[in-house]
Amino acid sequence: MAYAIIETGGKQVRVEPGRFYDIELLSAQPDEQVTIDSVLLVQNGGEVTIGQPLVAGATVQGTVLRHLRGRKVLVYKMKPKKKTRKKRGHRQEITRLLIDSITLNGTVFTAEVAATAETPAATPETETAVAE
Repeated sequence: MAYAIIETGGKQVRVEPGRFYDIELLSAQPDEQVTIDSVLLVQNGGEVTIGQPLVAGATVQGTVLRHLRGRKVLVYKMKPKKKTRKKRGHRQEITRLLIDSITLNGTVFTAEVAATAETPAATPETETAVAE
C-alpha cells in the first residue's frame, strides 16, 4: 500500500490512491485533473522517501470531485458585566479531491485492485470430507 504526505492549503495530509479527501479550496473546476508537487514523504511497500523539505521528482495526481462548504463553526464572544456579546459563524470552502496516483521518479503507484475470490474454491475431496 503506497501513500504520500502532501502539503496543501497550509496543512499536511496523508493521501492514498483511490481515496478522496476534503482539502482547502482549489481553483479548479469539477472533473478537472490536478497535480500537486509539494510532496513531503512517499512510502511504498516499506521503502520510505523523505524530502528535505520536498521529495524531488514526486507528484500526486488527483481529480476534483466537487466544491462544498464545511460545517458551520460558531464564534461567541462575551464580556461579563459589560453587556457586550458577539456571535459570528464561519463555513470553510473546501474541495473534495480523489487521488488517482502517486508518482515517484517515473514510477506510478495506483490503487491496488482487490482480489475477486478471497476464499479458495472448494475441491471434490473437501466436499466428500464434509459430507461424511
